[in-house]
Amino acid sequence: MKFSILIAHYNNALFFKDCFDSIMTQTYTNWEVIIVDDCSDESEKRAVKEMISGEPRFSFYENTVNKGVGYTKKRCAELATGDICGFVDPDDALTPEALEESIKAFTDKNIVATYSLFHVCNEQLIPEKLFPYTKKIKNRDPNFFNIRFEVAHFFTYRKKTYDQTEGIDDGLTSSVDQDLYLKLYEKGDFYFIKKSNYLYRTHAKGVSQDKKKKEILRKNWHIVLYNALKRRNADRLYATDIDKIDDLPDFIFNKQNTLLSRIIRKFS
Repeated sequence: MKFSILIAHYNNALFFKDCFDSIMTQTYTNWEVIIVDDCSDESEKRAVKEMISGEPRFSFYENTVNKGVGYTKKRCAELATGDICGFVDPDDALTPEALEESIKAFTDKNIVATYSLFHVCNEQLIPEKLFPYTKKIKNRDPNFFNIRFEVAHFFTYRKKTYDQTEGIDDGLTSSVDQDLYLKLYEKGDFYFIKKSNYLYRTHAKGVSQDKKKKEILRKNWHIVLYNALKRRNADRLYATDIDKIDDLPDFIFNKQNTLLSRIIRKFS
């Protein structure tokens, strides 16, 4: 099986060297890399192009205008030619066996996606801790919304399954991964790899660390959850009309975090 590594890039050349090196040292070698640049500064684009020059498995595409992460990731997904795909942020990196471990799971035809443990790292990409919320989830649960981020990096999926969905919402400026996870969850089974396959870098310029964007992120997450409920033909959730819920992330978290809910999860 061919693996498509998907990278949505915007002014991240400083950290891309670690990402590039981690791809080049993968134990699984049947891969391609699709990079879509969202109108980075010319110096940034030039640095990335120079790094991948001479590597035929890398392809570099550019948006004509800055379109945002939803559009850019959707374009990455559409340009992929592999059987299996997985997004890697340009400031993060993969562990050497990440692709190989993921590919193994897809020998089971019922599996449409995989996800693994991942390390939270400092700015120098030195691991500091395992992300604490990743865990094996129950498949085919109509009330699963990944509200506690059980599913995260390193996430991989079948291209043919993705093509059966409406695709990533290209209007989103955040919560794009959540949108992808939920759409694929509705199509088949997820497989949990109990091993760290991903190095997530924390740094001052990281999008998820930008406090100014927290409010927008919350609104986008609400939209993602609302659309998921609509796809599942659910007009009500926990006996409440979904159109009357202003903050679905908060509402769902509170409903799924009662003492009884925690006990049920523990023994399910």
